[in-house]
Amino acid sequence: MGLEYIHAALLLHEAKKEIDEASVSKIIESVGLTADKAMIKSTVENLKEVNIEEVLSSAVAAPVAVAAAPTASAGGEEKKEEKKEEDTEKKAEAAATGLSSLFG
Repeated sequence: MGLEYIHAALLLHEAKKEIDEASVSKIIESVGLTADKAMIKSTVENLKEVNIEEVLSSAVAAPVAVAAAPTASAGGEEKKEEKKEEDTEKKAEAAATGLSSLFG
């Protein structure tokens, strides 16, 4: 799938190491996977122009939609909608918390 290469690059970024083919390959092989040289080369080349810190901070700081307060004339249908929005909001907060714990 290729996510293991992104994860390896993120580990290198977090460790303040250069993201190069040899380092990514070493991480992939250290967990028992076979490194695909073409995939590693592609990943490293594509990440050269990416400001990883900026991408991570924008992903963690993404605004979460706030549910509007129900009005006095609101029926049961709007309560269900509010519940869905609260569930979605909780999931988004959990995802942001999970990401921030992974990347500082």
